[in-house]
Amino acid sequence: MPVRSLPLAASVHGEPGTATVSPATKGNYAFISLGCPKNTVDSERMLGKLAQDGYTLQPEAAGADVVIVNTCGFIEPARQESLAVIREMLELKKAGQVGAVVVAGCMAERQREVLLQEVPQVDQIVGVFGREEIVAVVDRARRQQNEQRSLFRPAPVRALDDTARLRITPRHFAYLKISEGCDRLCTYCAIPKMRGKHMTKPLDEVIREAQELAADGVRELILVAQDTTYYGIDLYGRPRLAELLCELDQVEGIEWIRVLYAYPEYISDELLETLAGARKIIPYLDLPLQHINDRILKRMIRRVDRAATEALLQRLRAQWPDLAIRTTFIVGFPGETDAEFEELKQFVADFRFERVGVFPYSREPGTPAEKLDGHLPEDVKQARVQALMQVQQEVAFAWAAAQVGQEHPVLIDGPDPEFPQHFRGRTYADAPEIDCEVRIKGKNLHPGDFVRAKITAADGYDLVAKAIGAPW
Repeated sequence: MPVRSLPLAASVHGEPGTATVSPATKGNYAFISLGCPKNTVDSERMLGKLAQDGYTLQPEAAGADVVIVNTCGFIEPARQESLAVIREMLELKKAGQVGAVVVAGCMAERQREVLLQEVPQVDQIVGVFGREEIVAVVDRARRQQNEQRSLFRPAPVRALDDTARLRITPRHFAYLKISEGCDRLCTYCAIPKMRGKHMTKPLDEVIREAQELAADGVRELILVAQDTTYYGIDLYGRPRLAELLCELDQVEGIEWIRVLYAYPEYISDELLETLAGARKIIPYLDLPLQHINDRILKRMIRRVDRAATEALLQRLRAQWPDLAIRTTFIVGFPGETDAEFEELKQFVADFRFERVGVFPYSREPGTPAEKLDGHLPEDVKQARVQALMQVQQEVAFAWAAAQVGQEHPVLIDGPDPEFPQHFRGRTYADAPEIDCEVRIKGKNLHPGDFVRAKITAADGYDLVAKAIGAPW
């Protein structure tokens, strides 16, 4: 079965969509996908498996034989969101509007015992690496077979196949997962406990999947992994992201290639030359830095220091014209002093990143950072989030204002529901769902079209534009 796109636009949190597949022979189900793009790929793979087996996806949970919730377990707020959605589905089940509830994904993998205590009415729980058996899990849930309520598999020895997906992203862009798991030892992170060690997906399999996605109408390919720059080390003995990107650059039908989750340690001269010189790789790089103070970076076990970080950033700016850098920072890490936080603020103000995400440190059970001294009160962490975002807001607003009068290719995502004859799209500087948007005035535009646009105004973080010429 090839990749089949689902003609719906999932929300940021992945609520159920608005389309169905072919008539069912077995029953219907609703699907709620939470969390990051890597989890989205897992959701799409499960959706494809269920479609192949004759299940029909329906747009709303009410009336479904089964509801599947693919959870996020990364940090406590994400787990609380997952629990809230599960409880909402269980209320529908209690009211007789849902037949059964299945919980899948990262929270299931990480906290199966907690789930069985907190929401014992759940019919089935399936871990991250049980996704390939989702049909059997749903079958058991429908038959109310309670003698086996959970299915967990060890991490496989090689990355799972992500082809034959039923996509929940719009038809014109897709996430391409190039590896699974992580070998990093960052003290704040529980991903290795949920996703296992790093497993590179073989290069030929990634290319085949990219070709399948292109044949399904994908024009923007977004590379994801826990650490994209580590690609190849476990399987081939050396980093091979540059080689992979050169191959992807040749895939017919793909117009934009965007790279997310690029750990700074393995950005070599070869990789930088490839990123800057390829035809289809757009000048955007997601480079999670997390902090800039040397002592905090050491406590995080980030394996980089400020000097190395600044040298890399200078190389990126010098060799990759018009590059938009997105990064993330954690504030309130255990022991972070006022002076160390001020150092981070000044760094953000001085370097002027185009896109920044800021998160308060989350104390995660079972991680090394949980046992560090100097944990800070929540109000201090939240205040630091707001202070750093205020610094970044000034930078981002200035960047947006500087775009006025310039022309950019814009990828159309769909009509603007608030403004007639306007559409919403993105420039190269904006990844879907996490960055900014362009409100563009034009005619006869459709999702997936590219159009040349002249920026006419800045609206805070976002841009306003008018289409120039015909779309392509």
